[in-house]
Parts: sequence; structure tokens; C-alpha cells
Amino acid sequence: MSVLSVASEVYPLVKTGGLADVAGALPQALNRLGGDVRTLLPAYPDVLSELDGVHSEHMLGDLFGGSARILSANAHGLDLLLLDAPHLYDRPGGPYVGVNGYDHPDNWARFAALGKAAAAIGFGALPGWQPNLVHAHDWQAALAPVYLAMDGRARPSTVVTIHNLAFQGAFPHAIFSALGLPDSAWSIAGVEYYGTVGYLKGGLHAADMITTVSPTYATEILTPAGGMGLDGLLRGRSGQLHGIVNGVDVETWNPATDRQIASNYSLSDLPRREANKRALEQEFGFEQDDSPILAVVSRLTWQKGLDILAEAVDEVVARGFRLVVVGSGDQLLEGAFLAAAARYPGRVGVRIGYDEPLSHRVQAGADALLVPSRFEPCGLTQLYALRYGCLPVVSRVGGLADTVIDANIAAISAGVATGVIFEPVTREALLNGLNRLKALYSDQSLWRNLQKQAMSSNISWDSSARRYADLFRQLLKDQAK
Repeated sequence: MSVLSVASEVYPLVKTGGLADVAGALPQALNRLGGDVRTLLPAYPDVLSELDGVHSEHMLGDLFGGSARILSANAHGLDLLLLDAPHLYDRPGGPYVGVNGYDHPDNWARFAALGKAAAAIGFGALPGWQPNLVHAHDWQAALAPVYLAMDGRARPSTVVTIHNLAFQGAFPHAIFSALGLPDSAWSIAGVEYYGTVGYLKGGLHAADMITTVSPTYATEILTPAGGMGLDGLLRGRSGQLHGIVNGVDVETWNPATDRQIASNYSLSDLPRREANKRALEQEFGFEQDDSPILAVVSRLTWQKGLDILAEAVDEVVARGFRLVVVGSGDQLLEGAFLAAAARYPGRVGVRIGYDEPLSHRVQAGADALLVPSRFEPCGLTQLYALRYGCLPVVSRVGGLADTVIDANIAAISAGVATGVIFEPVTREALLNGLNRLKALYSDQSLWRNLQKQAMSSNISWDSSARRYADLFRQLLKDQAK
């Protein structure tokens, strides 16, 4: 089974969110199961700087206004195919946003190019290797199955994975003529979406199979409330839709070996975790005491429910919690949390921005992690929390509901509870959940058991990768008939 994985970001080369973690870990997990997976990624400057060398290059010719080539390389255990198109990717800023904080105005071309290059590889452009399946991640890669399906030639099978349906890649109709698609693609059976060019919409229609990142999210997106305008299309394709919960890289996220935390620990020596709490207190200027530290490591957005937390900070502190917030996003939310830190020095600490090493230290040192999302396709931060014995407090949505077992009486008695789940996503429900958390924390013997149960959770990619491999093989078998 030869697979071309297509993604706009791949950890540890380039990352803005959980998509990168999945796109970095899943190909390696599939390769361990006997697959031959190579990853197509734009050759951003930071990516090129990570390479030890390039094995080969293949010219693609003109691609949206400039020459492009495919570079073959290896880095961090990944077999990479890099789309080197300097006119599209050699610029300051992030993968999607420029240094001015706004989207790159030619994002439509930058990610259409990614899809078009993937299709070329799918049709055999590279000497010596041709995939029999193309796996496109999110809207940035979703034109790959469109280009393949609209060409008319024999093609590889195609799969689109939805990481977050809220981001769909919709662009003005004016760009359609530049995409190089046939006129028939401008239709409900193609990329047309309420008068715009819908990259994800087109990919979901063209792909042979659709996956998303948790079973609960797979049901939520079939509803008008969760479908973000695409629920009708997805209901029509529900037979080809599969929810597979994400895993995590348990080598990178391992408290027993993590070099980015103050004190390594494991199930067998859990008391060593305490040194990480003391280090986190020092890092955020907290006084040393036994009160619980509640943490948030997240984009600061409405989707993540963090406006509710911002409104409830005074009550959270009054209940005896200390609060650490790490992330960036909505400027009003950033300001609200910074104001809370100013009101409660020594009780509330805030770091605005993305900081991977700090996220490790927070997971290792905080007592609980709060994820009050209004919707959450899968979520990875709660999986890292389980791994580090930082008990998740989550809303009952999407992958949060699939990965955290609520500490109710039955689950505690059965020895399977791993966190606290609350619903609905309101301030009152959140505070009730924190009240339950505080009661659990007050019984330190019970708390230690919950930590051990959380750390024993099976969150590696092994079982999820086997599910992907089984689906891919079945698809290839069906397509061969």
C-alpha cells in the first residue's frame, strides 16, 4: 500500500495546530504497519532549513505563475516530497498568515498548487514511485482529489480527512478560471459552493472516502448545528464517512523521558511529578502552596469556549484555583486574560503566543487541564494531559467526549475514570464541573488513582493507525473490483 499524504503543515517541521501533529505522526505509524507513506508538504523556508540534504528533484514546470519542482528528502523520520515553488512559499510569516497578521492574499493559489502537485504525483510524475492512494488533509489539500477525479484518466484512490469543518477554504468565483479545472467543475458536483469556489466542499464530493478525527464528531457534522453548511453533502456521503480518533506521538509526549520538563516521572514514581508543579509555580510567579493549578493550552477563540472562562475567572479564583493560560487568538480574549493576571498576581498567569516547550511544562506541572470547547473535532491537548497525569476537564463534544471518561460514581467504582466532563457549554456548567474537580482533588488518594488511570489510557497511534490501514486496504480492494 503506497500512500501520498498531503498536508499544509507537518510537525516538527512546521506547526500551527493539531493538524501538524497528525500529519507528522500518522504516516510514521502507517509505515510501521507495513505501508509506504510519503508526505507532500510545501517547501516553506523553515522546512528547507531542517533538511540535511535532498535525494532528488523533479521539475513540474510552471505552477500558478512560477516554476516548481518536487524535492525528495528525509527529516525526523518522515519520507518527504517537498513542493518547492519560491514564488508561492518563500516569504516571511506563517503557512497561512503574513507578518501583517492577515491571510496571504494568494492562499487560493498556494494551496491549489499543493493539490495540483499531489495530482501530478498521483498520476505518476515521479520516476520510480507512484501512490495507489492519495490522503488529503483539510481544505488546504482538498483540491487533490478534485484534480484527480476531473482529469478522466485512471487514478489512485482518494481520501479526505476533516480536521476542523469550520475551516473550508472558500474563495471568490473570479479565481476559478485560473485553477485549470474543466468547466464542469463549476457545479454542485464540483467546487461551486454558494457562488464561491469551495476547496473542502469539492474535495468532500470528489473523494472516494471521507474520514474525520473522532467518532462523535463524525455524527455531529451530519447535523445542521455541526455541519457548517456541509451537513447535506455529508449526509449524502455518510456511507463513506468514518470517524477515527486521533492518537499522539507517545515518544515526543512521554513524561518519563521528556527533556523539556523539570523532573521526569512515570506511573511507578508519580510523586516525582510534584517537582514540575513547583517549577511551574516559579515560572509563573505563584507562591508555593497545595491549591490546584488549572491550565489552558489553546487557541483563545470562541470555538474553544474561552470567552466563558474569561467571564468566570473571578469565580474560578474564588473557588481556590490558580490559573495558567497559554495561547493566542482573539485580541479581546487575550486582553481579558491579561487583565485577570493583573488583578490576581500570583494566582493567574498568562503567556500570549505559541510555545511548544512551555506546553510540555504546563502539562507536567498543572493539576488539571481545562478544554471547554463548543465544538472539538478531536482535540490533542486533552490527550497530552492524560499522558502527563494532568486531569482533563472537558465539555461533552466531539473527540473530548470520546477520549475522556467522566469521574462519576460508576466510573470511579470501576476504576476507569480519567477526568471531568460537563455540559452544556455555559459558565454555570463549567463552574459546576470545577466544583466536582475540587471535590476530587480534596481526596488525594482518589486523585492519585485518577492520575494513574489517566496515564494508563491508550492514546498512542497504534490502534488508530490500524483502523486507517484497514480502511485504506478495504478501499483499494473495492476500487480494484
